[in-house]
Amino acid sequence: MILKSIFSCLFFLIFGSTFSQSFTMMTYNIRYDNPLDGINAWKNRKESWFAQMQVYQPDVFGLQEVLPSQLEDIQAKFTSFEVVVMGRDGINKGEACPIFYRKERFELLLQNTFWLSETPEVISKGWDAALNRICTYALLKDKTNQTVFWVFNTHLDHAGSKAKTNSIQLILNKIKALNTENYPVFLIGDFNLEPEESHLKPMYQFMEDSFFISEEKPIGAVGTFNGFNIKEDFTKRIDYVFLSKNNPFKVMQYRVIQETFEQKYPSDHFPILINLQWNL
Repeated sequence: MILKSIFSCLFFLIFGSTFSQSFTMMTYNIRYDNPLDGINAWKNRKESWFAQMQVYQPDVFGLQEVLPSQLEDIQAKFTSFEVVVMGRDGINKGEACPIFYRKERFELLLQNTFWLSETPEVISKGWDAALNRICTYALLKDKTNQTVFWVFNTHLDHAGSKAKTNSIQLILNKIKALNTENYPVFLIGDFNLEPEESHLKPMYQFMEDSFFISEEKPIGAVGTFNGFNIKEDFTKRIDYVFLSKNNPFKVMQYRVIQETFEQKYPSDHFPILINLQWNL
C-alpha cells in the first residue's frame, strides 16, 4: 500500500507537472454567417464545427469573422470558457475576433480591442482597407504555474495593400508599447497574406512562425484556406500563430486540421492547432 501511494505521488509529480506546463492554442476563421453560402451557410455547418472543436478541445482559441449570432451559438456550447470580444463596428456589431480561454485554467488580467487604422482607439477604417478591421488582445495568467502571456487576435484586410503594411506595423508597435514586462506574446489570426509576401517581413523580424519552429514536422495541409472546396490541393497559407522571439515555449506540434464532416468542411479556412510546452 505504501509503495502504491509513493508510485501514485511520483506519477502525479512527473506527469501532472508535464500536463500543467503544456496547453493547446488554436486560430480559426469560421467564415461569417452568410445566407448566400447555401449549403455552406452557418446554420448548415455549425454542428459540424462544434463536433470538430469537441474532438480537438483547444485550451485557448482565437476566432475570426464571428458575427453576434455566431458568438451566441458558440458561447452556449462552450460554457467552460470565458471570452474577450468586441465587434469591429462596435459592441455586438459586425464581425469580431474573439479570444476564448478555459476559465478554470486561465485568469484574465487585461483585455482590449483597437482598430487597424490611423485612429486605433475609435471605430474606424484604415488607409485603403475595404472594411473596418480590428485586433483584440488579452493578458492571461496560467493558474497552474502563475506564468503570464499575451494573446493578440486579428484579421487583416483582404484588399488594401497599404492597410496590410500599416496594420502589421501598428500591431507590432502596440505589442511593444503594452509588453513592458516582456511577457511571452502570441499573435494569431487571418493575415490574408502568404509567407513570402513583403508585407510580412517586419513580422518575421520580430516574431517566430510556429510552422517553422515546431519540434515535430507540421501535420496536415500547408495551406489554410480551402474555399469549401474538398478537391483542391491546399497551398495558400494565410492563417498564422506567431510567437515572440526568445519566449519560454516549445511548439511541440503544429497541425492544420482538414477533416471533412459529411463531405463538407466546417469553414472555408482550416484551423491551426499548436501544442505548447512551457520551457521552465
